[in-house]
Amino acid sequence: MHEWGYREADETAAALTELLVRAAVADGGRRVSVHFADQDRQALVVALSHRPGLAVADTGALPELTGLGAVSCGTDTADDGRRVWAVLDL
Repeated sequence: MHEWGYREADETAAALTELLVRAAVADGGRRVSVHFADQDRQALVVALSHRPGLAVADTGALPELTGLGAVSCGTDTADDGRRVWAVLDL
């Protein structure tokens, strides 16, 4: 994010990313991937656990993500594992 020119969001983006990664790691998979995108002065940060077969999305991290500054956040479970995501105003 910093290299994209969003220096004012560095600390918030780092805190959101750390929490998203912790949530993905808690799923117990062997890999975690993190994805970033930006559009219209907002950034999307997604962590994917890559652990298939999880039945229900865990929403426990969502209140904390909002408390860290996410304007929107969520989680879902798919064939490739659980995705936990947050949107940040830039």
